[in-house]
Amino acid sequence: MALTNIANLFGRSPIKPIKEHMATAHEASADLVPFFEALIQGDLAKAEEIQKRISAAENRADDIKRDLRLHLPDSLFMPVSRSDLLELLHAQDKIANTAQDIAGLSIGRKMEIPAKLQNQMATFVESAVATSAQALRAINELDELLESGFAGREVDIAQRMTEELDDLERKSDKLEVEIRASLFEIEKDLPPVDVIFLYRVIEWIGDLADCAHGVGNRLQLLLAR
Repeated sequence: MALTNIANLFGRSPIKPIKEHMATAHEASADLVPFFEALIQGDLAKAEEIQKRISAAENRADDIKRDLRLHLPDSLFMPVSRSDLLELLHAQDKIANTAQDIAGLSIGRKMEIPAKLQNQMATFVESAVATSAQALRAINELDELLESGFAGREVDIAQRMTEELDDLERKSDKLEVEIRASLFEIEKDLPPVDVIFLYRVIEWIGDLADCAHGVGNRLQLLLAR
């Protein structure tokens, strides 16, 4: 009998809500692309509309997380422990939280992206979101990994996905260094308070990629056990 079927005899499998939570967290992060497009275009009303979508996705992710924590049994008939799944859930949740923080601060400040940073900012955000998308693809392999008992070909596929996640996170790190350097060059021409918050948003976009990379790290730990 498949491991997932055994698990279902003793309670619902947690893999489906784990995947649903990751999909919802990525939904929040993916909306940062049109959000920053709106900011760059100076369309604050559109940005506010998207910010509300991001917040709604983050709230849904919280609901899924809360429900899973309440119903996750102490013992699982699976090759993963309850604590491992909770750590994975926590890593995923950081993606949604960070996306909400980025959008919330940007709207709260009515942030304007300086013209000299606009192309770099768009590329940087897309890179961070691509890292989140790769984390989602990796998590979507959990069903197959579970069926295989975390062995064989499925492990190789998941391992390659996490390696690609490493590459994407390094790319985002490089873009963060570059956009910070560009901001440094023009910061004397901008209001000091605006500069402070621009640096903070840049840092948080970098954190988004780091959070997605953290999901990959948690998955790698599962593969190693």
